[in-house]
This record gives sequence, C-alpha cells and structure tokens, in this order.
Amino acid sequence: MAEPRGDPHRTTGSTLLHPLSALLGIPLDQINFVACQLFALLAAFWFRICLGPGHASSAVRHAFATLFGIYFAVFCFGWYSIHLFVLVMMNYGIMNIASIPNIHRYSFVVAMGYLTLCHISRIYIFHYGILTTDFSGPLMIITQKITTLACQLHDGIGRQAEELTAEQNRLAVKTRPSLLEYLSYLLNFMSIIAGPCSNYKDYIAFIEGRHVHMKLLEVNWKQKGYDRLPDPSPTGAVMYKLCITLVSLVLFLTLTKNFPVTYIIDNEFLEKTSFLSRLGYLYVVTQAAKPKYYFAWMLADAVNNAAGYGFSGVDERGVFRWDLLSNLNIWNIETATSFKMYIENWNIQTAAWLKRVCYDRAPWYPTALTFILSALWHGIYPGYYFTFLTGILITLAARAVRNNCRHYFLASVPLKVAYDVVTWAVTQLAVCYTVAPFVMLAVEPAIKFYKSMYFHMHILSILVLLVLPVRPQAHSVRRPQNQVMQNSVKNKDK
Repeated sequence: MAEPRGDPHRTTGSTLLHPLSALLGIPLDQINFVACQLFALLAAFWFRICLGPGHASSAVRHAFATLFGIYFAVFCFGWYSIHLFVLVMMNYGIMNIASIPNIHRYSFVVAMGYLTLCHISRIYIFHYGILTTDFSGPLMIITQKITTLACQLHDGIGRQAEELTAEQNRLAVKTRPSLLEYLSYLLNFMSIIAGPCSNYKDYIAFIEGRHVHMKLLEVNWKQKGYDRLPDPSPTGAVMYKLCITLVSLVLFLTLTKNFPVTYIIDNEFLEKTSFLSRLGYLYVVTQAAKPKYYFAWMLADAVNNAAGYGFSGVDERGVFRWDLLSNLNIWNIETATSFKMYIENWNIQTAAWLKRVCYDRAPWYPTALTFILSALWHGIYPGYYFTFLTGILITLAARAVRNNCRHYFLASVPLKVAYDVVTWAVTQLAVCYTVAPFVMLAVEPAIKFYKSMYFHMHILSILVLLVLPVRPQAHSVRRPQNQVMQNSVKNKDK
C-alpha cells in the first residue's frame, strides 16, 4: 500500500489550528474535523435552547443551520467545498425541472456521477495517500440525501399510495421543498461534516418543532399516569454518547497506531506466523481499526441529539430513545452471530439509504446491486470492490447456512448456545476477512492478503452455495408497486 505523501500537517481547509496540530502531532485535517464537530456540539445546544421552535421561526432555524453548515465546510475543506455547493445546486435544478416520473433517476445519475468523478480526481490529487477527512466525506452524505429526497418525492407525487410499502408511504414527500428548506436539509451544520443521512420529512418536522411531539403521540400517556405529554431531554443521551466518543478517541490514539493493518501482509510476518496466528492478528487489527469510526459516528449522533434531533420514541420500559440517527450499535456489532446482523448494525444510516434507494427498488438481483452501489458510493479504489464482491458471496453463503441449518440447533439451550458461539466466531472472522482490502485500497496488497489466507472464505462460501439449497426470497417486499394486487390474489388462492 502506498504511503501518504507530503506534509503530515497539510489540509485543504483552514490553517488556523496548525500550531495545535504541530503541538499534538496530529494531522491538521483531523484537528479541523474534531474542532468543527466540537463547535457544532456547542452550537447545537445553543440552537435547541435559544433558537428552539418556541423562540424562532422555521425560516430563522433553517437559515442558521444552513449558514453555519456552509462555514464549517469552508473551514474544513477550503475551496474544495465548492464541490458540495455545485452538486447541491445542480440537483436543485433537476428537482424543479425534471418530470416527477424521472426525478429520482436523473437525481441519482447526476449525484452518483458527480461523486464518482470526484472520487476519480482524488486518486490523481492524493495518489492513495488520501487525507483522513477530505471533501469526499460530506459529498457522500449529500449524495445520500439528494437521492433519498428524490426517491421520496417521486413516491409522494408520482406514485399511488397502494403502490408503496408502509415505510415508503410514511416517508413520501408530497410537495417540492423551497430553496431554503432544500439547502438546510443538505447543508445544515449538524450533519455537513460527518452526517448522518436522515429523511427529509423527519428533518422538516424537527425544524418546525413537530419531531418529538409526533413520536410522543404514538404512546397512550394517560395509561402511564401522565396528565400531559412529557418533555424528553436529550442531555442524558448526549452525555452517554460523548463518553463513548471519549473512550473511542483514547483507543484510537493508543491501539490503532500500534496495530497497523498493513502488518498482516508484511513478508517477515507471513514467513514467521502460522495460518491460525494470522487469523488471530487479523481479528486484533480489525478491532483496533474500529475506534475511529465509533468516535466519528458517536460524536455526529451527539451533535444532532444536542440540537434536539434524533428522538425515536419510547421503548418497552418507558425509556426515551434518541437513536433515530444512530449510525451503529456497538453491542450488536461485537456480539453479532450472522453477517447480516453485523451489517445491519454497522453504518446503519448508510444501510438504510441503500435499502431505500436500491434494494427496495431493484427489479433484479437486489443483494448484488446493493453491494455494487455501496462500493461505487465509497469510491473507486480497487480494495473497496474486493470487499463488496466478497461480501456478496459471504452474505449469500451465510444466508444459505442459516436457512438450512439453524432450526436444528433450537431444540435445546446447550445446542443453541453452541450454535451462537460458533456463528459468532465465524461471523467476526468473516467480517475481518472481508474488510481487510477495504483498508488496503490497492490491488496488490489485497491479493497478497487473500493469498496469505488461502482464499479460505471464498472457497468455503462457494462450497456452501454448491451444496446447500438456496431459498429464493420473497420479491413482493422489494417490488410492491406492481405486485400488491397479485400478492393479494395469490394469498387468497393459498
């Protein structure tokens, strides 16, 4: 893998914090990222308290969120932030000019096309030695939001309610947004730097002060002894997430740098270690690589919650939940007993985006197309495609094993525990095996890695698919628009 080039303290954005970067020995682009997110956290508290729906109009809240978001983008990425604004305005034109039957197609092609061109340019600009936090990250989030809004606008105006799934019907947008609403949704300071992607209707409800109220109305509070609706505060959730953020930062500064993933393809390491030792070290370096993602996503979630955004309702114990925008569930990730469970709890909002714009709408091979779109969205580095193509194979094999074998182990508690232990170990190692090329980026180290692992997961997955019958999934969930009546007739005939 090529080493990063140039000054470790370089950045495409502001150099105001260069002295702090030099003092701490941390790249300036990372310092700018953290500084913006911490400032956004403070601004979010102020936004909720002083510019809440009871103190300011929706227009003022939209304008503040947009202007601060633009400032953060320019501070972090300098003139490269113009890519964000160009893509936003191009798609605003499409949204207002394109016909409703095609609005989601045109928006998708333009947004993904522009993102891909920027990904290509990064190879020539940064030559694999990419900055940890460059302009492509916000561009990827904006691409998600543009395509999400376009699909939901198409659902709301261009399709009949009976053609939609329950989720599509709930999220459908019935009118085109104004320019201010559009800019606020895409460029607000809470998500411009690290996301996550959210649904347009949820965001507008938050700005207009309906966000929490709508969720609370889903519960019968009189039965719980309340005379009026409670007023849930996000402070506890924010503090909890900031604690996890702090722990993740400490782990990143200690573990991550001491266990580099490139060591698993070091010639001396490969010559001296056995296959099982390589598997063990692979698990360790993968664990060591996670804290930076935990840090960024938890901090982004805390920022949104501090502003009063992200309330998802009340759980069965009556506890207020602030996980509407959460991007990961650490416990479920670390205890996942299936590849599917792991994926569903990692980068949750991106998985939701892929489901809404691709999986639920793909006429053929939804799993394969979703993995391909995910790879294309992440970038054009070959390592990404090694990861996602391998992911397709392992997902299909894991599904076949689960469908054909799991029920045999549910008869007794010891069998179930044994099954869970084995599937946990296999899942964790399968994920490590799959994502290693994602970090390595280039072709040569990815192939070298898989050779050192004897392509064992590829071989096992192919054997599973050849031996075990693969049960086709129900297609009506993904394509309700042409099959609602057909499914109704089929169900009556059964």
